[in-house]
Amino acid sequence: MFPLPITTYVKIGILVVAVLGAFAYGWHTRDVDFSNYKTEIKVASEKQQAEVESIKKQHELATKGIQDEYDAKLNLLRQYYANGVRNTGASTMPGISSTSKLSDAIAAYNVLAGQCAQTTLQVVEWQKWYNEVKKASVE
Repeated sequence: MFPLPITTYVKIGILVVAVLGAFAYGWHTRDVDFSNYKTEIKVASEKQQAEVESIKKQHELATKGIQDEYDAKLNLLRQYYANGVRNTGASTMPGISSTSKLSDAIAAYNVLAGQCAQTTLQVVEWQKWYNEVKKASVE
């Protein structure tokens, strides 16, 4: 009934089982290695995410503090220049026939001086914010 002796079929069966076992072992080993790799990546990702969240919170705190300080200083500048800057060094006014031209010039000067002061304040506060954020990012 079988063209080959039964022992040959048993040897072929054992060989097939051994080959399939080797493939299964290799697959299982790679699967375990891949699962370990995924776990390591997940842990590293969570650690990185926690670090990013910490840096974001530090940036938000620095930004909030500097924004509040900037707003307060800006309000003081606006109040100061809204009242007008007076030249206290000159006790007499020059002999100008029209006082409206003088008041227009003083008003224009006050507007210009106020704008310059606001721009300077913006630059100073931006530098302060940048240094705080940079310091928080390095830590």
